[in-house]
Amino acid sequence: MTWSDRLAETRSGLRNLNVAIPDTARAFGTLGKSVKEGGTLDFKTKEFIALGMSIAVRCEPCISLHTETLVKAGASREEFSDVLAMAIQMGGGPSMMYAAKALECFDELSA
Repeated sequence: MTWSDRLAETRSGLRNLNVAIPDTARAFGTLGKSVKEGGTLDFKTKEFIALGMSIAVRCEPCISLHTETLVKAGASREEFSDVLAMAIQMGGGPSMMYAAKALECFDELSA
């Protein structure tokens, strides 16, 4: 299964969840928009933070969504890899495994 396939599967699951709990989904969407548009950090920096946290908490669907957003935001492989190194430092061995998945996802989606 490719990372593009995984993204499509994740989006399908989220659409299904949004139908089941529309008020919660709208509220979560509003929260996401608020934190990404407000504050002093730029959007790409915030997405890098989300990526690092996704690796540390071992959320593969989160990794794919934030990686796709970072590719679209123009993140370089070097910037992306720097975030992976920080996530590994914070999360140890398990984060190393998920960082490898994240880099694989980045390479596929940026090709």
